[in-house]
Amino acid sequence: MKEKTSLASKVIHAGTQPPTQGHSFNQPPVFASAFHLSGDPANSTYQYGRFNNPTWQSLEDAISELENAPSVIFPSGMAAIASVLTSILSPGDTLVLPTDGYAPTRAYAEQFLKKFGVNLILTKTLKIPDLDFTGIKLVLIESPSNPLLDVLDISLLADKIHQKGGLLAVDNTCLTPLGQQPLALGADISVCSDTKAFNGHSDILFGHVASASEKIIDGIRNWRTLSGNIPGPMETWLVHRALASLDLRLERMTSNAQALAQYLSTHPKVKWIRYPGLKNDPSYKIAKQQMNNFGYLMSFELNSLEAAENFLKGCQLIFDATSFGGMHTMAERRKRWNADDIPEATIRLSAGCEKQEDLLSDISSTLDRL
Repeated sequence: MKEKTSLASKVIHAGTQPPTQGHSFNQPPVFASAFHLSGDPANSTYQYGRFNNPTWQSLEDAISELENAPSVIFPSGMAAIASVLTSILSPGDTLVLPTDGYAPTRAYAEQFLKKFGVNLILTKTLKIPDLDFTGIKLVLIESPSNPLLDVLDISLLADKIHQKGGLLAVDNTCLTPLGQQPLALGADISVCSDTKAFNGHSDILFGHVASASEKIIDGIRNWRTLSGNIPGPMETWLVHRALASLDLRLERMTSNAQALAQYLSTHPKVKWIRYPGLKNDPSYKIAKQQMNNFGYLMSFELNSLEAAENFLKGCQLIFDATSFGGMHTMAERRKRWNADDIPEATIRLSAGCEKQEDLLSDISSTLDRL
């Protein structure tokens, strides 16, 4: 598509076939473990089901258009994270991870990488830019972070890391390529759990990695092939189908999030709230500079653990669930996992696609009953 085409339009057409008389423009799912293969395997694009699949290729083409770089898909967000960490790091290398980000990423590094000689530095998101990056091979950040929505200046951080010879990977799950372009901001790797808003229907585990570096993307693809961390064709096809509505969903979700955050920011039963779209939020300035929207996630604290539990039980339109980014509004008390350094009564809320007035009414009446 022409360079001037917006991402909002690209997302609808990405990965589709040029119009041909009598043929579908959407790639149907191809179920195959084996493909006809005679002679030199290098002469065939498709050889064996663990190596490649036409359905994968269609979605990867679509994601590559949105990320403006080659991409590799995976059967979950954690598989995508694992591919980055495992394919890039070697014994003696040093990895930096945030202590206030996605806990399973830290757990993977601590349980599987450290025993093979990878050094691990853990620090809060906002303290990462202050590190001396000498000798550090890879820094993986979340921006915005989950669940407190801290935002880092990705361009500035990338420059600091690159000056010392390191790599920067950005977990872009909270925003998707439509909400933020980490590679365009200077990151070496963009990784996303497509389980969340990218697919947006809370029915599939999925993930992807994108990088403009041929060496990095070849290593990640090779790790997928040899580890067998491959997605199924049906799940791949469903994610591609859902992708066409991403801009529409994000428009409603982010609009709802802005309205809910503004309401909660003035409510007497809310002790504090974090949402990058609030002008008094610490993340607002950088978020406005580098993000295409302020996202659909927010976190806030109520007056007590009991109040938080009763809020979640009382809301009729909000699912109490540990995921986010779906059509349904979802929330949970994050401290129940004992993984985040946050107060017991902290609620992470993911605004969905319900009618804004209905969500505000539901939340308002529930808070009034606490």
